[in-house]
Amino acid sequence: MSANIFVGIGGWTFEPWRGVFYPEGLTHKRELEYASRQLTSIEINGTYYSSFKPASWAKWREETPDGFVFAVKASRFCTNRRVLAEAGESVQRFVTQGLVELKDRLGPINWQFMGTKKFDPVDFEAFLKLLPREVGKLPLRHAMEVRHDSFKDERFYDLCRKYRAAIVYAHDKDFPEIDEQTTDFTYARLMQSEDKAKTGYKPAEIDKWAKRAKAWAKKGDAFVYFISGAKVRNPAAAQALIKKL
Repeated sequence: MSANIFVGIGGWTFEPWRGVFYPEGLTHKRELEYASRQLTSIEINGTYYSSFKPASWAKWREETPDGFVFAVKASRFCTNRRVLAEAGESVQRFVTQGLVELKDRLGPINWQFMGTKKFDPVDFEAFLKLLPREVGKLPLRHAMEVRHDSFKDERFYDLCRKYRAAIVYAHDKDFPEIDEQTTDFTYARLMQSEDKAKTGYKPAEIDKWAKRAKAWAKKGDAFVYFISGAKVRNPAAAQALIKKL
């Protein structure tokens, strides 16, 4: 039996989407409300750069419908550091800022590492040990987005299995493409949309991603996001994939 497949984009504020994805005249304050009814998930990118008050998290939940989930990009202060084992205070500050206010809208947390960060088995295990399994009795799911080829290592895959962390599947020519099932969900970021295709990808490519998503969902929930590339096309790509599924 297949699990749920959640499909979406990165963020919901992008001026070129107005009049293309968002209807003409829709106010900025209603963009999340609208986007969350066209898609089934959104990856929050702003949390990578700054923290938000509990009231903001609660507001995001209130503006979205039942069944919708957010993925949350973790703070850069947790991952952009030489010694990951020293990130404990930053990790706690991030997870306790107000994530609990999302309640059932909370999906996985994406811990994104810089392309210069290399795999150090000892330090990376120390980092994984810092990630809490829950906050305020709300279960947390963690995904590792690594961007250096040194992470193409069975020791890395085994560590993620040991600590029940997913490895983000990044479809981008500049980053390593790792499709390893290490826990009970999949997190994919598709970053090669093109402006010349109305839906960002050709129909045959959307078909391919639909089949891939269904295969992932046989192993657990699948979270699929259209990120970067021809960003103006990403909402249409997500909608096309949802329709195909």
